[in-house]
Amino acid sequence: MDYNTTRSSLVIPEYGRNIHKMIEHAISVKDRDERNHIARSIVKVMGQVKPQFKEADDFIQSLWDHMIIISDFKLDVDSPYPYPDKEELVKPPNRMTYPQNKIRFRHYGKSIESFIGKACEMEDGKERDSFIYYIANMMKKNYLLYNRDSVNDELIFDQLSTLSNGKLKMPENQSLKHAGALVGKKPANNKGSNRRQSNNNKKGGKRSFKRR
Repeated sequence: MDYNTTRSSLVIPEYGRNIHKMIEHAISVKDRDERNHIARSIVKVMGQVKPQFKEADDFIQSLWDHMIIISDFKLDVDSPYPYPDKEELVKPPNRMTYPQNKIRFRHYGKSIESFIGKACEMEDGKERDSFIYYIANMMKKNYLLYNRDSVNDELIFDQLSTLSNGKLKMPENQSLKHAGALVGKKPANNKGSNRRQSNNNKKGGKRSFKRR
């Protein structure tokens, strides 16, 4: 029995092995006219295999390119499009660059640090104070989402001062929002207790009898 593990690997697996075999047969055909005819037929079949891409402007060209690629550029036919560049296909992709900015407290994220930098540039006033209060609440929310434990407001204030190099400080006796309001904790479900209370009322209540 012929198993896939003993067969040659598929260049573009999406088209299936039959398409690959058809292209291998086209390579072996010596008559050029017949080879061109077979190539055009193969392209039609390939289009039926991937009909979801028919709306693309370069749909037909991509089919011809894929056929040439599957043949390892051995299929010599009169393609209506220039052959794809083999060197570009084997060329390794450019190395991606990653941001090198270090985040001091990862659970706060880069956005919080950006907000703090913006607040440091603002002039003193109510708008700046409101923005600082907003930042501190966001820090508390992120901390709770990361840690899931209760957090003291003083810790948030200290880390806010650290991240701003001492430029941002909360007013004395200022408190942040409650943890439940920040992370959206739902109140306890009392449906079960209400249902039990209703049943108890039915059991303990007086029954009324209609006089016959």
